[in-house]
Amino acid sequence: MSNILVLYASVSGNTEMMARIIIDTFKNRNVDIDVKVFDEDRIEAKDILQYDGILMGLYTWSGGELPFEVEDFYDGVSDLDLRGKVCGVFGSGDQFYDDFCGAVDIMYEQFEDVGATMIPYKVKVDMDPEGEEIMECQRLAEEVCQLVGKGV
Repeated sequence: MSNILVLYASVSGNTEMMARIIIDTFKNRNVDIDVKVFDEDRIEAKDILQYDGILMGLYTWSGGELPFEVEDFYDGVSDLDLRGKVCGVFGSGDQFYDDFCGAVDIMYEQFEDVGATMIPYKVKVDMDPEGEEIMECQRLAEEVCQLVGKGV
């Protein structure tokens, strides 16, 4: 088992594209990771306790809400103690809405509230990642590697 998890939910494929950039960054650096997708894998919040690093990607639903498939996971995180765990959050949204990538902010705060060591920035992308946004996704993977001792 790897000690880094990339976990994501994607409806339009944009957050999945971000996750793929992150996954490829790990692979290019020969870092073994686990990948879980909310629509494909059974995921419970307590499952993340086995990892030292967690990168979570999600899209924002409607008026800044969490995706429905993430709601139970989010609730379960509130019961965890993530001290000593490194977490980062990324996601896609549409700047048309007032609360751009609000779900990213909500999940970031939840991880922070239960003691996780947070990557000090969130990667938010308007629709699909391009140019600088691709490099931000790569940087997120590199940052978690350094913080969990898997130097890149």
